[in-house]
Amino acid sequence: MAALALAVVPAVAEAGDNNGNFMVRLQGTYLHPGDDSTPAGLSVEDEVLPTATLTYFFTKNIAAELFCCFAKVDAELDGAGKVADFWVFPPALTLQYHFDSMNGFKPYLGAGVQYILPFSEDGKGALAGDTVTVDDALGFTLQAGVDVELGQGWYLNADVKKTWIDHDVRVRGATNADFEVELDPWIFSIGAGYRFNLF
Repeated sequence: MAALALAVVPAVAEAGDNNGNFMVRLQGTYLHPGDDSTPAGLSVEDEVLPTATLTYFFTKNIAAELFCCFAKVDAELDGAGKVADFWVFPPALTLQYHFDSMNGFKPYLGAGVQYILPFSEDGKGALAGDTVTVDDALGFTLQAGVDVELGQGWYLNADVKKTWIDHDVRVRGATNADFEVELDPWIFSIGAGYRFNLF
């Protein structure tokens, strides 16, 4: 998605429009897994990662946004240190309401779904050599944010998302266990966006 954004933006650099029907954002994102409901002693570490969004405006107030990234996540167990790591592909699709501009500030609210696809799971430390499997999961997402006009289609953006999602985890090998992990992540993003008329 970031590569697509970088390819699209130069092609429309002369067509920036603060009221255009399409927006591309590149962001820095802080992911807090919100793992208070994981099994006792198990925690999933916070991550900082690059993200991108694609937003299409059906009207000046109604839009749909696709958020995506890739992240490597570490899991730790009290007294045992790191016990697993895995990659996740966590796209989120939200339907948004954008409020009318308030002196260049355009706040918005959104709701939708997030699908988290883990892959390349590896047992580490106490689980080294064991097979760790984290199932895909679909969760509900709420969102709030604001775009700040810079002119000629450019914006600064701040955004927060909260997702409620459960994963089934299986460990096989020297350790055999099945359990459910409620990650319920908070996703905080800040970045820049470019808005234009796609067609």
